[in-house]
Amino acid sequence: MTLDRRTALRGMLATASLAALPLPPAHAQAASFLTKPIPATGEALPLVGLGTWITFNVGNDKKLLDESAAVMAAFFEAGGRMIDCSPMYGSSQPTIGYGLKMLGYPKALFSAEKVWTSDADSGPEQIEASRAHWGVARFDLMQVHNLVAWKRHLKTLRAMKEDGRLRYIGVTTSHGRRHGTLERIMKTQPIDFVQLTYNMIDREVEERILPLAEERRIAVIVNRPFRGGPLVDRAKRHDLPGWVSETGASTWPQFLLKFIVSHPAVTCAIPATTRVDHVRENMAASTGILPNEKLRRRMADFVAGWL
Repeated sequence: MTLDRRTALRGMLATASLAALPLPPAHAQAASFLTKPIPATGEALPLVGLGTWITFNVGNDKKLLDESAAVMAAFFEAGGRMIDCSPMYGSSQPTIGYGLKMLGYPKALFSAEKVWTSDADSGPEQIEASRAHWGVARFDLMQVHNLVAWKRHLKTLRAMKEDGRLRYIGVTTSHGRRHGTLERIMKTQPIDFVQLTYNMIDREVEERILPLAEERRIAVIVNRPFRGGPLVDRAKRHDLPGWVSETGASTWPQFLLKFIVSHPAVTCAIPATTRVDHVRENMAASTGILPNEKLRRRMADFVAGWL
């Protein structure tokens, strides 16, 4: 990365930080970060990652590319690791590659990608194109997106993992109607990760999927923790409870994230954002304390009161 690019990025972060919430310094956050182990290996992951759906689909707009790079810089500065993407997300993959190059490819990166094509024969080609967009030597995690052609794709991913071209494999869904298929895959296939939707409104996975993940020792990534944003907007119409400090949160996004990542089966949540202050606010949800089961029930009951 050139000196001019480094200077520009630092300037963006300095400007963005003026609007940031009054959070602890980034180095202090990283030092106290809470992590959970990936069951398959014990490798530790911070409880909050970075999603890229919609937010990183910025095309060739230089200003928006630089803003995305600033979000990534703040994410890593705050101790983040997992960035998740998909070929379905428009130009998000090249945007990630742009940011990683500007940042000198941070060693902390845990790269999570997806294969998304009904033509399973073209899966390897798509994976290689995704790798080239990111500019990484290999992906840490490759997932079958929304279970599309999952049987054949998983066969490919298992072979790639055996050859050392992937570290972990998994499947994803963001639709409750596919939970039956997801459950069957979890019971019968040797996968390391599942990715699914879970938040304070969408809680169906608490009944069968999350307990099964614990039983099968499968890591869980949570997508759409804010329902794409509307859940936060809805929450902000209400006051936080007087006992919010007991949860370790100080804002609604942190409250919503604390509920998710405190579930014993959840490994990591991946909220997406276009703003540096928001990514810092989100990352702070994986510092401090986590609610216990009694407090989680109290949080759920409180939110249910205004749903």
